[in-house]
Amino acid sequence: MNEKNFEYLRDQVKYTGFGDGLEEELKEKMQQQKPGFVIDHEAYYGDDVARVSLNFKKSEQNDMYFFNSYKIDFLKENAKESLEQTFYINKGSNITMKEAYNLLEGRAVNKELSNKEGQRYNAWVQMDFKETDTSGNFKLNHYHQNYGYDLENTLSRHPIKELENPKFKEDLIDSIKKGNLQSVTFLKDGKEIKYFVEANPQFKTINVYDGNRQRINNRQSKDEKQSEGQNKTIKDSKKQSQSTAGDGEAVPQEKKSRRRQSNSM
Repeated sequence: MNEKNFEYLRDQVKYTGFGDGLEEELKEKMQQQKPGFVIDHEAYYGDDVARVSLNFKKSEQNDMYFFNSYKIDFLKENAKESLEQTFYINKGSNITMKEAYNLLEGRAVNKELSNKEGQRYNAWVQMDFKETDTSGNFKLNHYHQNYGYDLENTLSRHPIKELENPKFKEDLIDSIKKGNLQSVTFLKDGKEIKYFVEANPQFKTINVYDGNRQRINNRQSKDEKQSEGQNKTIKDSKKQSQSTAGDGEAVPQEKKSRRRQSNSM
């Protein structure tokens, strides 16, 4: 077994979010010198479970192994079907296990990525559950830095207490960039209210949830639209009434009666 290769893979597995627990199994399978092997792993997030298969392949030219990808079978609590996604290992820009979980939860993750020419760029990544590629993987939408989503500026539009402390602010931004649904304190009418927030790069905003993880700003938006619709209906009704009276086609019955009486006299 190539010892340096083992140490490299051990660290790669660890920093991709799988910890130290797979080290012994990795060593044993590398010693077998098979063309390829799989290491199984399970991760739990509350009542959600992710069953993971880490895929390794041996070089055809030498005794080096490569950590190529890991496949997740993700079963959310009370869900009837699981979601499957394969994440490929790229030098310096891997999607970690926790980031993969956040993506499968529908949240966005901010990453430093590389293009085919090796040039680095920053982008928000979010899974599109309506579209899959030829391998059956869900499409990953990329919102590049030129897209114009500024998380810090977006957060500043909300009365978030943690933004008042530079350290708490930095930790908050870092956590949201990893795709986490982050607990925050809103200051409203002199009271502190615990909410949860997550990034929404597509619409250049954040999603806000109450203590029961129910979306707040979405609910407010629906209420506003409903109110706007009611106001529009009332305005249209008034306009129609004024227009009808102005045309002389519909005169109130009482006035008609008076005109008839006047004519008969």
